[in-house]
Amino acid sequence: MTADRPSRLPLTSDQWHAVSASFLGWTLDAFDFFVAIFLVETLAAQFHVSASKIIDTTWATLAMRPVGAVIFGFLADRYGRRTPLMANVVFFSVVELLCGFSTSYTMFFILRTIYGIGMGGEWGVGSSLAMESVPPKWRGTISGIVQSGYSSGYLLAAIAAKVVLPFWGWRAMFWAGGLPALLAFYIRWKVKETEAWKQNRMPRFGLIAKAAAAHWKLFVYLIGLMALMNFLSHGTQDLYPHFLQSTHGFSTSTVANIAIFYNIGALVGALIFGKLSERIGRRRSLVAATMVALCIIPAWAFGKTLLVLAAGAFLMQVGVQGAWGIIPAHLNELSPGEVRGLLPGLAYQLGNFVASPVNRIEDVLHHSFGYSWALAGFEIAVIVLLALVVSLGPESKGKEFLREGRGVPG
Repeated sequence: MTADRPSRLPLTSDQWHAVSASFLGWTLDAFDFFVAIFLVETLAAQFHVSASKIIDTTWATLAMRPVGAVIFGFLADRYGRRTPLMANVVFFSVVELLCGFSTSYTMFFILRTIYGIGMGGEWGVGSSLAMESVPPKWRGTISGIVQSGYSSGYLLAAIAAKVVLPFWGWRAMFWAGGLPALLAFYIRWKVKETEAWKQNRMPRFGLIAKAAAAHWKLFVYLIGLMALMNFLSHGTQDLYPHFLQSTHGFSTSTVANIAIFYNIGALVGALIFGKLSERIGRRRSLVAATMVALCIIPAWAFGKTLLVLAAGAFLMQVGVQGAWGIIPAHLNELSPGEVRGLLPGLAYQLGNFVASPVNRIEDVLHHSFGYSWALAGFEIAVIVLLALVVSLGPESKGKEFLREGRGVPG
């Protein structure tokens, strides 16, 4: 098949390579983050600290993500999407590998903080690569595919907790996170630079900063939107395995099984609502997904049996990741072409920074009101506010990324 000949699928070979690189990058990045989520009690015992101290490392990772978004976002708008994406993948893979050699809590905390820089850079570069490579009519569907990489990474981490941890120990979980560095070779050999970047490329970093500053009102809105989105996702995912262990007494293996199950729901949600957004628009689809999450909170937080909790977790992530499945397309369509590598990713990660205390907040609420009420009350407030912000915000569904329609992908 030649590069410009459509395959039986709706995208060309070159377009699928761009989408695959973005999806795999986000999958492997998420895997590296969620490995630590399944090791809270294990690492606390290893380093002789409380579980709250290990939870603090997730805050440090989330808080450093804007730094990565700035560094790799500027590089992506100045030098293209491919090379910064390769550098990013190698960076976060090497740091993850080093986490497995930690000999103290301090060393582990520092490495997880540095890892946050790599995690923060991947999404903006990868999503702009994918969204600029595909035709506008497929943007919503591909958005769901790309964003489902996050759930796929969580799913892989859950599988690793069942397979790797019992046989090779916690260090091997992090060492496995070094393997994604090999993705850089695939990007180098198979992925082409986007025409949209070539048309909008900026010759100097100063001009990129000036272009971004000119759209500050949009930028502020996107930060607020992404803060709420991150309160939604991290607030329903990060501490849920610990909630199942500490409140219901489930074993690590059982919790991993539940996590595998609800991440399948996340994959389903991202694909369904991403595609739905092509029919009814980005905002309506996003609000609809959050309503699914809102309605299932009683089963998700207050279920008494394994079956009810598992079903609640599955449907919760259908809604949560259904909303997230729309975000790559929505943010890239709202962003100006000359700063599309920087603005979506930086807004995402600054929103993530605002939401970075989410685990600490829920942990404090947990000790004051109980785990179930902490999770439920926090997420009800988040979902209601998020639906309002999305409903009142802008939308640019189907926006053309290429000037005068020249060289439209596919």
